[in-house]
Amino acid sequence: MSRRAVVVGAGLAGMLAAAVLSTAGVDEVVVLDRDELPEGPEHRRGLPQGRHAHLLMAGGLAAMEELVPGVSPRKRLVAAGAHEVSLSSGTLARTPAGWLRRWRREGPVMLTCSRALLDWTVREAVREHCPVEVRRAAAVGLTGSAGRVRGVRVATADGEAELDADFVVDASGRGTRVVRWLDGLGLSGVREHTVDSGLVNATRVYRVPEGAERFPLTIVQADPYVSRPGRSAMVLPIEGGRWMVSCGGTRGGEPPGDPEGFLRYTLDLPDPLVGRLISGAQPLTGVHLSRSTSNVRRYLEKSARWPDGFVVLGDALGTFNPAYGQGMSVAAFGARVLARELERAGSLDAPGLARRVLRGAARSVDAAWSMAVGQDVLYPGVRGGRPGVADRVVTAYTRRMTKAATGSYAAASAMWDVTSMRTPPTRMFHPDALLAALTGSPLPPLTEPPLTPGERKVLRELDRTGM
Repeated sequence: MSRRAVVVGAGLAGMLAAAVLSTAGVDEVVVLDRDELPEGPEHRRGLPQGRHAHLLMAGGLAAMEELVPGVSPRKRLVAAGAHEVSLSSGTLARTPAGWLRRWRREGPVMLTCSRALLDWTVREAVREHCPVEVRRAAAVGLTGSAGRVRGVRVATADGEAELDADFVVDASGRGTRVVRWLDGLGLSGVREHTVDSGLVNATRVYRVPEGAERFPLTIVQADPYVSRPGRSAMVLPIEGGRWMVSCGGTRGGEPPGDPEGFLRYTLDLPDPLVGRLISGAQPLTGVHLSRSTSNVRRYLEKSARWPDGFVVLGDALGTFNPAYGQGMSVAAFGARVLARELERAGSLDAPGLARRVLRGAARSVDAAWSMAVGQDVLYPGVRGGRPGVADRVVTAYTRRMTKAATGSYAAASAMWDVTSMRTPPTRMFHPDALLAALTGSPLPPLTEPPLTPGERKVLRELDRTGM
């Protein structure tokens, strides 16, 4: 008997889930998406954050490499112009405690490119190497019962039609309607929690100036510890010889959407490095603004009952403030859980399979949620959360660790491992990290960015600010 799986959403989470299902004895894998998907690496309407900076962390990249048979997404992305950036040596990062040093020792590597390139590359790799069909269609509900999902309802020009399936994955992202769909099956009472710092992202793309092709990824981080709105900026190298420059500001500190205001915003940060760099670069786009940035957690795995044959992955399960660069990696982790649980179960019909996948995927969602919300609740005007006693203890320790990391390799290494999502946050409490936090930095704080002589020359030649 032919077996069909349906995946709702053709974004990163959906295509990785489709790749997993195609190798798990499923005869037909259908991916539904309401958007007209572009034929190349172009922005699409259904991804509001797609125009802003995205980082694919080492942990998420490793998971992704496991999931698409017969091809390395990393090699494809690099061949298409994505950049491999070392957190230890290839990044200029100003933290709330000051500038981090750059170390010659190897550290985790992240991948930087436009979200459009990443989604398109993964989508094409899956379609070429896996028997997956992508259809333009809007899923509007589930069929079946509270005990087992049997398919999805799809909107058509003539009303609605049913698409039967032995297994359904909701990977429809931030705009999921999963709670309403479950209500339609008689499963209500899903707990949801939203924490909104009011972050606004503003992004503009520039041509990389001649001679600046190897300039490091540059970031001035927001400071959540000063009872003022968080303000940040990043210069991200992407494909096509371009810089993607993204600013972010929480409620009360939002970046403006006009070019002059955008530059002024970068220059008014605690260090004006980003503004000095882009003041002499050629802009290729206007300024794009986005406000779809809140943290939203749907505690589906805690539901008293859960139907077999239905799994929720990626942003549909938990969405995070995009400033922390976690979403794509968490999506890959969820798809990896699906692969491992399918292998253990040996069949799509195994009782409790869907719930085991959901609970496994929720673990990485919880880790990312704790990191994102633990910082967002510190900003003034945040909605949906207040720092508790545990938050304040963790915050105090994180501040101490960050200060130590400005001059301690052991502390910096622990932070890189967690930031890159190679290890869970508990890495910060390993004995070497604890000792580094307690002893502090053995080196004095840097008073300026750790630039090489060549990089200083590039900055001088680009700077039009007179600073």
